[in-house]
Amino acid sequence: MTSDDSSHFSQSPEIDTTVPHSARIWNYWLGGKDNYPVDREAGDQFAEIFPGIAELARTSRHFLARAVRHLAGEEQVRQFLDVGTGLPTVDNTHEVAQRVAPESRIVYVDNDPLVLVHADALLTSTPQGVTTYINADLHNPDTIVAAAASTLDFTRPIALVLLQITGHIRDTDEAYAIVRRLMDALPPGSFLVFNDSADTNTENSAATQQYNDSGAVPYHLRSPEELAGFFDGLDLLEPGVVPITQWRPETPLLGSSTDVGVLGGVARKR
Repeated sequence: MTSDDSSHFSQSPEIDTTVPHSARIWNYWLGGKDNYPVDREAGDQFAEIFPGIAELARTSRHFLARAVRHLAGEEQVRQFLDVGTGLPTVDNTHEVAQRVAPESRIVYVDNDPLVLVHADALLTSTPQGVTTYINADLHNPDTIVAAAASTLDFTRPIALVLLQITGHIRDTDEAYAIVRRLMDALPPGSFLVFNDSADTNTENSAATQQYNDSGAVPYHLRSPEELAGFFDGLDLLEPGVVPITQWRPETPLLGSSTDVGVLGGVARKR
């Protein structure tokens, strides 16, 4: 992160270690250390019902890397708006993009205080590019756009990245409206990189219900048709909206051929 990005930071609330938090649980499933006992307990309880959750987290991360590499490489996108980024881990969006194009500019958005604590130390940038962080909520797309405009050029293509985040919005029509608002602010030639969990895996559905009963911010699974609806009005890149392990895999699906219950895709704005 560049030294002049401090203006994007606002005073964060005190970290609550008594209630599990999705960003910290996700970090635990990815093998990270930025979590608390309450998160590990919730993560383990989830995994007891849905043993595939750690693979789901890993495959979602791999999908992100493949999509960003494609956009930064073949599509020559140089700006990324990653909303709901979670805690920094390996192959963050800026690392993948700046390996391809060091001048890439990345804005991360999250509203978890622990993410805020770690962002300044871990989200570094190449000298040619910019990596910054906005403390904002997905429910406030206008705030996100206004803050991101100080780093990104909204007259040039931007890739909006929304991975495993829209499930936090209970109402599907509201979720569609928020994503449309964000995409409407981006110029033609921009992209949407999206994935989220489907309601097709009974173990995941049962584990998610238990998670929602734990006091954590609820997560809502959607049907494949509802997930595909996030791409309405956009031009999908091949192979379309598919299980994320099947989105342009770089190697044969060895041991990961099973559907982890997450659908995703990449689409271009006309």
